[in-house]
This record gives sequence, C-alpha cells and structure tokens, in this order.
Amino acid sequence: MGKTLFDKIWDAHVAHQVEGGIDVLYIDRHYIHEVTSPQAFDGLRQRGISVFRPERTVATADHNVPTRNQHLPIQEELSRFQVDKLTENCEAFGIRLYGLGHPYQGIVHVIGPELGLTRPGMTIVCGDSHTSTHGAFGCIAFGIGTSQVEQVLATQCLMQKKPKRMRITVDGQLQPGVLSKDIILYIIAQLSASGGTGYFVEYAGSAIRSLSMEARMTICNMSIEMGARGGLIAPDEKAIEYVRGREFAPQGADFEEAAAYWQSLYSDEDAQFDKEYHFRAEDIEPMATYGTNPGMGIGVGQAIPEPPANGNTHTFLKSLEYMGFRPGQKLLGHPVNYVFIGSCTNSRIEDLRLAAAYVKGKKKAENVNAMVVPGSKQVEKQAREEGLDRIFREAGFDFREPGCSACLGMNEDKVPKGEYCVSTSNRNFEGRQGPGARTILASPLTAAATAIAGRIVDAREVK
Repeated sequence: MGKTLFDKIWDAHVAHQVEGGIDVLYIDRHYIHEVTSPQAFDGLRQRGISVFRPERTVATADHNVPTRNQHLPIQEELSRFQVDKLTENCEAFGIRLYGLGHPYQGIVHVIGPELGLTRPGMTIVCGDSHTSTHGAFGCIAFGIGTSQVEQVLATQCLMQKKPKRMRITVDGQLQPGVLSKDIILYIIAQLSASGGTGYFVEYAGSAIRSLSMEARMTICNMSIEMGARGGLIAPDEKAIEYVRGREFAPQGADFEEAAAYWQSLYSDEDAQFDKEYHFRAEDIEPMATYGTNPGMGIGVGQAIPEPPANGNTHTFLKSLEYMGFRPGQKLLGHPVNYVFIGSCTNSRIEDLRLAAAYVKGKKKAENVNAMVVPGSKQVEKQAREEGLDRIFREAGFDFREPGCSACLGMNEDKVPKGEYCVSTSNRNFEGRQGPGARTILASPLTAAATAIAGRIVDAREVK
C-alpha cells in the first residue's frame, strides 16, 4: 500500500517511538512570537538549560504591536512588556529576532514563506494555531502550546500522537469573484467547525492546483477552524518556484538537490485516507459568516438557516442573538461600519493588489471605517513601491504598518461594541475583534466591495 504525503513527511521525522502510540517528532523549523514564548523561556531558566538548536528557531513581534508609529515606544503597557520581553529572551538565548523596525518584521506566518524559511517537506511548529498556513508548501505545520514551545526549545523535538488522514478534493473552475477564502469558508460550512477534529487534511483537486501559493496559504491557514490539526498541499512547480531565490532558501546546486526531493512529496495513487470529501468548485459562492464560529457560513445570496434539527438549538440562537441576526435573514445588503483587510489569512501582496484593483478610482462609503494592514514590512514595502498605499488612501482607506492588528483584540486596533466588521481574518468568535464586536468573515474582494458600498455585496456582481 502506498503512503500519503502526510505519512511520508511524518515518518521521515520520527526520532523515536514511545509505547502507547506516541512519536518523538523532530522539528525542522520553530517560529516564536511575543505571546506564547515568555513562559517557555522562563522554564528554560528555571531548569538551567539553553536552547538546543537556536539556529532552527526564528522570532518576530506581531500580535501586540501597534500598526501606527512603530518607530515610537508602544503605548499599551502589557503589549510593550511582552514585546520587550521577546527582545530580552532572544538576546539571552541567541535566537534570531525580527522585531519592530527590522525590514523582515511581520506576522510570523507571512514572513516564514516570504523569506524562504518555510520549505517543502519540513516539520514546522509555532505557539500559534494558524501555523497550519505553512502546509501550503507541503509541510507538516501545526500550532503548539506554551509547554510544548519550551519542549522544542530544549530538545528540537516534540512528543505527538500521529493524527488520522483526511483528503478534501475540490475539482472544477471557480466562478468569477470567488476566491480561496471562499473555498475554505465553504468547506468549513459543509463540514462544521469540528468536522476535521483528529485529522490532518490534504487538499487536492484541479481547483486547488490552480491556486497561487498565496491563495493556498489562505486555504491551509484556516484548516484549524474546522478542528483539524493542520492542512497541507502537495508541492508542485509553483511551490518550488516560489521558494527559489528567496533570502534564506538554498542556493545553486543545493537548491536543485532540494527541489528534486520536493518533487517526490505527493500522496501515492494507492494511498489510503481515513476519510475523504469531494466538492465542486462551481458550487462555491462568495461566502460570509453569520454566527460566532467559522462553520456558521453561507453564500452571500443565501438566507441564514433555521437551527439544525440535530444540533444545539440554544447555542445556535445565542450566537445569532450576539450577532443581531435571525433565521431566514439575508446578509446581502446588510449595512456595515467597519472593514478590516489583513491578518495571517489575507494580508499578502496578492490580497492587497486584489483589493486595490477594485477600490481604485472609488471612494469608500462615508459610514465605513476601512483599514488595510500588510502582513509584513516586505509586503508593506512592495505595496508602497506599486502605489497600492496611495490607491487605498485616495479611496479613504487607512493603510497601516504590519501586525496582526484587528484580527484579535490584543493590540490597539479594536472594533467597538455592537459594530459589524467584515473581516478577512480567520475567527469570528464573540469579542475576537474587541469586546462586543460582531465579525463577519469574508474574502478580500468582498471586504473591499463592502467598504465601497457600505453594505455586504455579492463579489460576483462587482466590476
């Protein structure tokens, strides 16, 4: 019997097998940021040990950083403390840090791929659930907890039980105006926010292969939102060419040798998956969420459903009450006062180009506060060179500096209580973007069009 792509990478990284089905997994790349690393470094100090392989760990500041005036001291006391602590710990333990002011600083899941630190066939972990983003390159990448961050710092290994394997195939051609964000929101809506629990997902099919690498990152980023441990896509020529020539990618003959190995990373034809799903790309509409988990999503032209017959009616209705919605209501045309384009899901240069192409020559609605936050200093620099920042500003959008920003309420960029925000981020939990904020997840095109119209629109109808 052949092997899945997941099995090939996992098995190649098992350093030791422990009784009870636990594997000691070697970790190729460890990313850290200011939120989940302080306690891990304190644990090393208490035990009197150093970082085992510091060259395998890369740090950046992203969650707590302001997106204005990054050259000035951080105003929020807790945020400033956490960012300063990251600097202190990286200096003490010899960790490479891309902090505020560094040209490589940015959201951890944006800078890894763009710098060539993320490569096919790797095992990658970070104290952040959206580490699954890196699976777009054919990696086993997943989030870990603080105690596990300490474990990787100390040993470069992690004790893990091997997940089950799932394959999700999307074949066909997407409708105009339907993006990779719509694909993953559609999949999660079909399977639910717990439909992938216990599995590592491989995405396959002609619709997936047609996507750019940045679009694939969006797909893998939100694997965690259906409960999966992570998601990955077999590396192809697009993946190899994306990595080629990047700052920390192999060069010359070393790159060609690595690329030859990367081309062997695919699921064998006779590989067996524990569960499989198939979807048609033509069935996918521009998506938007109506509730307080990413599985509560519908096509923008559809009506909010009635409570599920076999589900928890109370929880469903409580979610709608928080959002100010009701069964049977349509999201299309609903007024919105906030729009956020950014996060590790949709803050790359392609996302910004797409949004800028739509808003060029237009003005946002007067009632809308629209914010665009690039995912890294590299993205910000490229956007400025291409004049995207000017396009956004002329349309009335606020173009910021890099960071996680309004994806989560850990920095200064919060949505006020009771306000609706169409967001390109990944989570719509209660209070995720600020206490009482109401989040509607959507694609960058839907978000940009909403900002111009002041209400939710169907991206298939925009010019």
